[in-house]
Amino acid sequence: QVQLVESGGGLVQAGVSLTLSCAASGRTFRTYTMGWFRQAPGKEREFVAANSWSDSNTYYADSMKGRFTISSAKNAVYLQMNSLKPEDTAVYYCAAGHGMGIVATTEASYDYWGQGTQVTVSS
Repeated sequence: QVQLVESGGGLVQAGVSLTLSCAASGRTFRTYTMGWFRQAPGKEREFVAANSWSDSNTYYADSMKGRFTISSAKNAVYLQMNSLKPEDTAVYYCAAGHGMGIVATTEASYDYWGQGTQVTVSS
C-alpha cells in the first residue's frame, strides 16, 4: 500500500510558473515509476509526464513538451510547469506504478493515485 499526496496547486495568472509536489508514504522500500496526469472539467483524465526509473525514459505529452518538467526521486515526484495557459486548468494527479517505457504514459500501468491538487490558470 502506498499513499500519495499532491500539493502546490492554486490560482495563478497565465504565463507564470508553478511547481507541484507529490509525497509518497507507506511501502517506501519499493521503487516505482512516477507519473502525472490531469483532468479538466468535462474532459477525460490525460497523461502529462512520467519517469520510468531512468533519466533516459522520461515521457511528456506533446502539448507539454518544452513547458513542463518532471523530476522523480524515491517516493517523490515533482512537476514544474512554465508558461501556464488557461487550458492547463485541471486537477493534477500523481501516480505510482510499475510501467516501463512507453506504457508509463497509460493510466492502467499505475497502481496508486493521489487525490489531486487543483490548478487554475486565469487569463
